[in-house]
Amino acid sequence: MAESLQQLILNTLDAQSTIEDTRSLMIPGQSAPAVSQEDQITILGALNSLLSREVRVDPMIIYETHDTLSHALTPEGSQIVELGSHEARVWAALPAKGEGSPLTPVQLKKQVGDETAKVGQGRAFKNGWIGKEADGFVKIVLTIQDATQVDLREIASTGTLEAGEKVLADLRKRKLIVQRKGQWFTVKKGSNFSTSTAKPETDLTVDMLTSGTWKASTFKKYNFDAEGAPTTGGALHPLLKVREEIRNIFLEMGFAEMPTSSFVESGFWCFDALFVPQQHPARDLQDTFYLSDPKEALPPEPEYYKRVSTVHEHGGFGSTGYRAPWSHEESSKLLLRTHTTASSAHMLYKLSAKCRGEKLEGDAEEFAHGSSTTGDGSDDGFRPAKLFSIDRVFRNETMDATHLAEFHQVEGVVADRNLTLADLIGFMRVFFKKMGIEKVRFKPAYNPYTEPSLEIFAFHPMLDRWVEVGNSGMFRPEMLEPMGFPKDVRVHGWGLSLERPTMIRYGINNIRTLVGHKVSIEGIENSPAVMF
Repeated sequence: MAESLQQLILNTLDAQSTIEDTRSLMIPGQSAPAVSQEDQITILGALNSLLSREVRVDPMIIYETHDTLSHALTPEGSQIVELGSHEARVWAALPAKGEGSPLTPVQLKKQVGDETAKVGQGRAFKNGWIGKEADGFVKIVLTIQDATQVDLREIASTGTLEAGEKVLADLRKRKLIVQRKGQWFTVKKGSNFSTSTAKPETDLTVDMLTSGTWKASTFKKYNFDAEGAPTTGGALHPLLKVREEIRNIFLEMGFAEMPTSSFVESGFWCFDALFVPQQHPARDLQDTFYLSDPKEALPPEPEYYKRVSTVHEHGGFGSTGYRAPWSHEESSKLLLRTHTTASSAHMLYKLSAKCRGEKLEGDAEEFAHGSSTTGDGSDDGFRPAKLFSIDRVFRNETMDATHLAEFHQVEGVVADRNLTLADLIGFMRVFFKKMGIEKVRFKPAYNPYTEPSLEIFAFHPMLDRWVEVGNSGMFRPEMLEPMGFPKDVRVHGWGLSLERPTMIRYGINNIRTLVGHKVSIEGIENSPAVMF
């Protein structure tokens, strides 16, 4: 039918030069003019097909679009056209006054149905067609004019109503009709008009060159301005974009990245080495994921293990300790690390190897950047270092809009002699300024393995309030001196989550739309590059 319709349009143009209104056309196979919107959509397809057959820059036809508004019946409106309006059906079901027993509401519902009785009863009363008698209803007029049915029949045949917009609005309100937008077209000959529907060639083939038929052929023009199909590829997750930006800040400030591939740690390295008491609530099952198989870790270096257990149970290095029984079982439990500070403890222990008089194989020298001692001249083996890590940690938390059982922690440590709290505050101001956070303030806090400790707050201009962005402090002597560090060595430590700045940066208020099965793939592909 498509080709026959195209030929009809071309033949009509050839005879009349212009088709003023495509609603006057009669589509092949139909017996009435194409007045419906469905017919006009079919004609539009034929017009676009003819228009696409441009030779060079000359179109076969040109057409102009005219927009119209019309009305169509709803299923309820179609039912009224066939059976009459609700009020007319109610009137028809009732006996005339004085000619029979009035119908009660229950009897009326049984005859015409609940919906018709409900709607038609009120409108029939309003029209003065029925009246109340005793406990029922009767006709009070012998004939009626069902204007609703008449109006809907006119709309069904013409798409509009001569009575005007007021009646149309009432019918729309009653949900008997809906308004529809439509189109019709005026068609004219183009500069390359022809009655032939032969399609122009799109390719110059070897056979055409050999036979010479290309000389008499017409070719479809190439659209050199057309855009190619967009290619699809991988996209970085917003977390990875923010992670890379923070990582670059650390590297710019001279930090070395720590290895953090050990998701499973022992209770010793995750808690005991940090001077976290074995009775601390963070070590409970409701806060930490413990492994069931295997349950126990390999023992750490015996002498270091003894120094750590002694300072916990009896004190030392100027501390009274926790004065609580030491449990080897608690220390050897395997768990999913609750913070990357466990990796920091490993690296600090490696860093202090020379201070203990040991030659430890590994990468401690690399993380010290080959720096020399910063002491009074005598070499006690200590080398200053600046280390950082960004990796996953796990906590047994109830998941909600801001908490997951797995998240990322950004951590940094600076080790040198005679560092002070003022150094830590100054460094944190520089670090957060590089992230684009100018307003920073600090609040005293408590951490088992740092003293003094500080919570870090930043002013959030979108929320117009101060929000906590991290935690920091100076590692306690009870943690550092058992490792073998000299007494004048101080270590700054701080940490913050990766998810919180990412959510702030991308305007995300539910962490489950940032990580997990609810993440929008399209959102990841379209997310802008982060810039602090």
